Amino acid sequence: MKLAYVFPGQGAQYVGMGRELMDSYEVVRDTVREADDALPFSLSKLFLQGPEDQLRLTYYTQPALLTVSVAAWRLFATLAGDAAVPVAVAGHSLGEYSALVAAGSLDFETAVQLVYKRGQLMDEAVPAGKGAMSAVLGLDEATLQEVCVEASNGEDLVELANLNCPSQIVISGTTAAVARASELAKTKGARRVLPLVVSGPFHCSLMKSAAGKLDDALAAVDVKEASVPVVANVDAHLRAQPDAIRDALARQLYSPVRFEDDVRAIMELGVEGFVEFGPGTVLSGLIKKVDRGIVTCHVEDEASLRETLATVGR
Repeated sequence: MKLAYVFPGQGAQYVGMGRELMDSYEVVRDTVREADDALPFSLSKLFLQGPEDQLRLTYYTQPALLTVSVAAWRLFATLAGDAAVPVAVAGHSLGEYSALVAAGSLDFETAVQLVYKRGQLMDEAVPAGKGAMSAVLGLDEATLQEVCVEASNGEDLVELANLNCPSQIVISGTTAAVARASELAKTKGARRVLPLVVSGPFHCSLMKSAAGKLDDALAAVDVKEASVPVVANVDAHLRAQPDAIRDALARQLYSPVRFEDDVRAIMELGVEGFVEFGPGTVLSGLIKKVDRGIVTCHVEDEASLRETLATVGR
């Protein structure tokens, strides 16, 4: 079976994630130890014990999710052998860094430190309470783009942030502009508008100051040619070369995450199934909304690991 691997982003985290696999597998424990050694605090204590409100802080969420996702992927790769070579990899926002580790473009220690820095930069870009994000259900991209333009006023802006699947798009911007766009979207026929519990207005132009600093951080780390194509969030194009990867990661901070386009680009490669690594099945659900017939699996605990191994024939 031709497989693609996908890795989740912020929002998938929960206290206790990864515990079951840590208890059973040395490769998972080794991965967690690597992350703890790479940071100036105990990351494992935070995601295993909480508290939850601290885990939700973006500069803690990002390395925690990356660690649990990469640990699940490493375990699967160890057990699946040749069946664990994907056609392509992708991630949702932060998950793109996990995908780059799986593709051999970033070493794990570098990725952990990089996403910790990324989280700090994102947190610093917009003061707390000044930005917001909401999920809009039931409007197409063109209509919601018009809503965002109408609701924006200079630096008081709202933009498309996550194009997740048909009729599910997240908007991001200043608190007031997001509120205006949310009400306007309802008048245009949106089924629901759901405010998201996030610490900042991610993937909009308010993050450009953070992107410039992230660009400097990316220039200072070793990015290798990817062993399998990485489908980038910014444009759903396949990337393998280091400079192209760096550019996509920097632009990703202030550009929409085009996950639906990522899925469609991967399916054009003849992929028959997707495996999601890390907590939850959010991405699997989005993929099913793009194509109900595609096979989706995930690796999060012992049961899902065994089910996925059986599905891929190992």
